[in-house]
Amino acid sequence: MNTLLLKDNEKDIEKAGEILAKGGLVGIPTETVYGLAANALDGKAVEKVFKAKGRPMDNPLIVHIQDIGDIEKFNLVSEFSGKAKALAEKFWPGPLTIIMPKGKAIPDEVSAGLDTVAIRLPEHQVARKIIKAANTPLAAPSANISGSPSPTSVKHVLSDLDGRIDAVLDGGHSRVGLESTVITVATEKPRLLRPGGVTLEQLESVVGEVDVDEAVFNKLGENVRASSPGMKYKHYAPRASVILLVGSDSAYRDYVNSHADYHVAALCYDSDISGLTVTTFSMGSKEDYSTQAHKLFSSLRKIDKEERITVVYARCPEPRGLGMAVYNRLIRAAGFEVRNLEEV
Repeated sequence: MNTLLLKDNEKDIEKAGEILAKGGLVGIPTETVYGLAANALDGKAVEKVFKAKGRPMDNPLIVHIQDIGDIEKFNLVSEFSGKAKALAEKFWPGPLTIIMPKGKAIPDEVSAGLDTVAIRLPEHQVARKIIKAANTPLAAPSANISGSPSPTSVKHVLSDLDGRIDAVLDGGHSRVGLESTVITVATEKPRLLRPGGVTLEQLESVVGEVDVDEAVFNKLGENVRASSPGMKYKHYAPRASVILLVGSDSAYRDYVNSHADYHVAALCYDSDISGLTVTTFSMGSKEDYSTQAHKLFSSLRKIDKEERITVVYARCPEPRGLGMAVYNRLIRAAGFEVRNLEEV
């Protein structure tokens, strides 16, 4: 299969829509990360997404719409509750996914057999134009090989999926850099399943208290079904082993330097770089969670290009605000290997 590289123009957006309407796969830009899109109402097309990514079929997908009216138009949910509407009104279009009871139009391939469906209205104008051109909602996980760092540029998509998908449309670099926040309102109390660009504090300002799922910070149990993408499996990982280090600035630098080796690298804050004796990859400044989010996956992919690197010691951000999303991705990239330097 030859993967077409499409541009951000009317002709190519229409071409992307045609491919999707016919059951093909297209990598599309969004403000979070690039998504691998298929017709969300066509179970056979959705199956191709799992095959192209090597994604387990029990990992549900997010349905992307171009207008809030698509929910009713395409019968996507069976209940659009008051809390769901309040969240949509406040944060859509934007990096928020809302899980609701699914409608009859949603095939099991999208929901992984669950009775709920995840819906998002992206902020990215090109993404919405593609959805409109396809004339159907699109199921779109991240456009990468399953488990590898998510793509934030068209080069990342082609690096993983060239020859596996029909086309990818270049919409520039993703603004946020991390996947969307996922909240379910299909429970008695709203529950945060995956942190992202919309923070816990922002969610609670709209719907009151929100529970934080245990899987945000910890590995999901082997026999527990994932109710959201990004919950169950090791994700976002480069080929090198990532080890997350918790401790003070000096403790981090001392630990890394004491383990310095040709095969070792550091994923660190800008303020750490001058004090380290290994190859460094910047996460941005210590308190700038927005930059950390924007740079994280790009930095992990840069690490992948250095074949000599086998171990990466990563700084552990504070799990608050947008830092919670960065922390969530890093512990999964590390396969939950976290070392507390105060106990070493």
